[in-house]
Amino acid sequence: MPELSQESERRRAILPLGAAEVTGPSMVPTLYHGDRLMVQWGARVRAGDVVVLRHPFQQDLLVVKRAAERRDGGWWVLGDNAFAGGDSTDYGTVPEELVLGKVWFRYRPPRLKSAQRSPFALLRWAVSAARPVLSDRSVSRRLRAR
Repeated sequence: MPELSQESERRRAILPLGAAEVTGPSMVPTLYHGDRLMVQWGARVRAGDVVVLRHPFQQDLLVVKRAAERRDGGWWVLGDNAFAGGDSTDYGTVPEELVLGKVWFRYRPPRLKSAQRSPFALLRWAVSAARPVLSDRSVSRRLRAR
């Protein structure tokens, strides 16, 4: 299940926007291990949005999931990778107060060695690394296929 760094929790109190890092496979193919996220803390959530939330049973753990639908008592959240688990099928509806923010885009950190930091390599990374995280998964898949 994607876990987020604790540093993102400390920054949340200061700014409405913050960065978080993904660990784990439950949001593949939308998000991968090592992806960085730009999160709007306290944003209004709609069905289909990718959100950051506190795990209902382990509230010191931050996770990222897709808000599938609103139900009595909160949000039903799912991972995009059906085989990874760790979502509402395991722990039920997530109370509204545990949903902390909405993910706007993801970027992948550069994996360039110091000798390969040519302007062309950095430009190629910049063009391919950042993508919006969209509510409609089919549109998001089309962006990744390019």
